[in-house]
Amino acid sequence: MKTAITEMLGIEHPIVQGGMHYVGFAELAAAVSNAGGLGIITGLTQRTPELLAKEIARCRDMTDKPFGVNLTFLPTFTAPPYPEYIAAIKEGGVRVVETAGRSPEQYMPALKAAGIKVIHKCTSVRHSLKAQQIGCDAVSVDGFECGGHPGEDDMPNMILLPRAADELTIPFIASGGIADGRSRVAALALGAAGVNMGTRFIATKEAP
Repeated sequence: MKTAITEMLGIEHPIVQGGMHYVGFAELAAAVSNAGGLGIITGLTQRTPELLAKEIARCRDMTDKPFGVNLTFLPTFTAPPYPEYIAAIKEGGVRVVETAGRSPEQYMPALKAAGIKVIHKCTSVRHSLKAQQIGCDAVSVDGFECGGHPGEDDMPNMILLPRAADELTIPFIASGGIADGRSRVAALALGAAGVNMGTRFIATKEAP
């Protein structure tokens, strides 16, 4: 199956693994990538940039397929050393970053200069349009069904996805309530170019 997302990311199936805290380790990311999707290592699960570099190296030992790193920008008084995390991602040869939380705008120049594709998680059409405007290559449109997001609009995917398809010019993936082939087909029918699947992967032997 070819979509704008499979072509952009160099993957076989339009399935991206969600970046789940304390779940997205190298074993799971490599397994998803080896199966033809895009595995995701959760960046801030690794307490330091040095540990993230080691996790990226471990994943590279387990797969020769593309994989990405999730980087969540948290509203904290003491921010994690994001430039160092981005450097570890770049030096590890990772070419896809899933950003979440706050806007990645201030880090976009560094990510784009490294040739990294950026997929930003958004819970509304207006945030998706902002992500498109600041140069994100794709967005993950997260309906109210999606776990672990900070959105406050309570908008389910049945309404949100076709609205995103009407407004966006960059490709997007659907996140929330995706668990099997039926939900993937439904997401594609509503305008998405792929799916972001998180919770379903917890039921795999590679998830800790």
